[in-house]
Amino acid sequence: MIALMQRVTEASVSVDNKVVGEIEQGLLVLLAIEPEDTEVKAKRLAERVAGYRIFADENGKMNLNVKQVGGEILVVSQFTLAANTTKGMRPSFTSAAPAKLSDELYQYFCTQLRNLGFRVPTGVFGADMQVRLLNDGPVTINLQG
Repeated sequence: MIALMQRVTEASVSVDNKVVGEIEQGLLVLLAIEPEDTEVKAKRLAERVAGYRIFADENGKMNLNVKQVGGEILVVSQFTLAANTTKGMRPSFTSAAPAKLSDELYQYFCTQLRNLGFRVPTGVFGADMQVRLLNDGPVTINLQG
């Protein structure tokens, strides 16, 4: 399971030119599910995302997590993060989980974040989405679990 976290001042995701999810300060999480992923991994990764300290404290150090700054978390499924790019000039997506498993674990991951007290807008699983963001820093962290 791969969570590409981007610290943002704002982010949104649209489908068919309609915004389906948006946040102000917080995290944009692009999430990929791999075949060996489980609910246990999804829960642990959600806890790591929620607790990861990548927001600045009063001294400008990355010491605060998204909850401590009153942030939200926008989660967008992105199977392309699981691409195998070791050979050739075209990615292979055999490392991505099948759609049914991916959707189930994507939904479970989002539920775990909500259970931790976050507002978690999302994209639409499997849809062609457009993501807009203002990366703060820029700070982008690749968490794998």
